[in-house]
Amino acid sequence: MAGAAAAFARAFIKWLCVAAATGLACGLVGSAFYFAVALATQLRAEHGWLIWLLPAGGAAIALLYKAAGLDGLGTDAIIDAIHEGRKISPLLVPAIFVSTAATHLFGGSAGREGAALQIGGGLGQNIGLLFRLDDKDRRLATLCGMSGLFAALFGTPLTAVIFALEVISVGEIYYAGLVPCLGSALAAFGVTRLFGIAPTSFGVTAPALTVDMLWRVALLGLACALMSVILCETMHRGEKAARRLAPNGIARAVLGGFLVIALTYLAGTTDYNGAGTEVIAAAIERGEARPWAAALKLLFTAVTLSAGFKGGEMVPTFFIGATLGCALGPALGIPAGFAAAAGLAALFCGAVNCPIASVILAIELFGADGAVYFAVATTVAYMLSGYTGLYRSQKIIYSKLRAEYIDIHAK
Repeated sequence: MAGAAAAFARAFIKWLCVAAATGLACGLVGSAFYFAVALATQLRAEHGWLIWLLPAGGAAIALLYKAAGLDGLGTDAIIDAIHEGRKISPLLVPAIFVSTAATHLFGGSAGREGAALQIGGGLGQNIGLLFRLDDKDRRLATLCGMSGLFAALFGTPLTAVIFALEVISVGEIYYAGLVPCLGSALAAFGVTRLFGIAPTSFGVTAPALTVDMLWRVALLGLACALMSVILCETMHRGEKAARRLAPNGIARAVLGGFLVIALTYLAGTTDYNGAGTEVIAAAIERGEARPWAAALKLLFTAVTLSAGFKGGEMVPTFFIGATLGCALGPALGIPAGFAAAAGLAALFCGAVNCPIASVILAIELFGADGAVYFAVATTVAYMLSGYTGLYRSQKIIYSKLRAEYIDIHAK
């Protein structure tokens, strides 16, 4: 008994040290990344002509990744590093940092979380090497980094922990990662607060809990499931089509840049460039969104990321879910703002196959009053979205239809 207790104590202390170091690094790098993207967004808003540099920016990103030997590496590479113990190049951290900021500066449509997972995973794995962890423990250290950077950028530490643990293998969670991931997320979150970065949150009023409203929210979850399938298929097919059309990465980025410029002028607004956080806030807090906003954001994001620009799909997924929910809410008899909040969580769940993280995300962003509704919308979206997913390295361990072990990759 004494020997076992000592072993647990040593492991606990070891992971607290790893978590503290990882969280500190993620908090510092995450804060710098947050301010870099915010500055890029501000400069783009103040100088509209910067969008004309998008093709040149794309070419520079393609050259950077080619020179660093990082062609084709993205969030799926981080997931593979955990599944298979692959090493993550230290060059990925500065490359994704600079290229994501450039994408936002010049008007590409992308989010921040792709960079968060890649930067965090890279930091976590390399800190694991510094601590001389073995292969299995380095995989948990990689998860630590993912949790830390996610918490630093979004200010949702509980979501950061569960998402990192849940997204790798759907239906199977590495509970050994709970203490290290939570420690890293809280440490990183604390560092960002020291820099004055406020956690993301929205003011939302949940309707009274009734059976009638539960059915309406379930129908919204169904709509989000269908949209999540469309989203994932569009992103995957768009990438394949772009590679066939322009096999050369530099040419592909230049062509994609000019296409985003054309789409921006056709849309007559810059709402679909960058992350689009103002549109998300308007949909949730004021119940305002154009009916076609979700479709246009999907188009802008598919073109941007398929062309090789860097960022992530998660914030665009928030945009699409919020604007879709806002547009459908009144037709379903759901207050538009609350439908936007539920739509954000449900579409996120359908796209990444993480129902627990999605419910916690909704609670951290919108408050616990609507927790039952959020659970209904996300679980419906989870089941009816099938086995599609944004991350093809993600494993679906257990069937969504029955108690059956299937161990397949997301489609």
